Amino acid sequence: MVVRAGSEGPEVLLVHRQEYDDWTFPKGKLERGETEEECALREVEEETGLRCTLGRELESTTYRDAKGRRKRVRYWLMEVESGELGFDHEIDNALWLAFDAAAGMLSYPRDTGLLDEARVRL
Repeated sequence: MVVRAGSEGPEVLLVHRQEYDDWTFPKGKLERGETEEECALREVEEETGLRCTLGRELESTTYRDAKGRRKRVRYWLMEVESGELGFDHEIDNALWLAFDAAAGMLSYPRDTGLLDEARVRL
């Protein structure tokens, strides 16, 4: 979960995935030979153009995808190190939002719980 200091408090980066028409946090799939930490950093950079540093780990989330497969996603608080916000083929929009505004945009209840945890840890 990518966060930054905004003019009125912390902000979080949400991405819109056109294939699913949802607002969520950047995430992706583990590649062979890659650690979960490396995956998190790579996916955020691929999806957003932002190179980040890992902070504290947040709770994992689990869910079943559209095909009924169980998925587990690990998240860390991340801060931008360099880069400019840009999108790849999976993402068609991204927004920096205050936590309250982000909670109203998120498509999945599990993401709202994760956002609440991040708010406490910041």
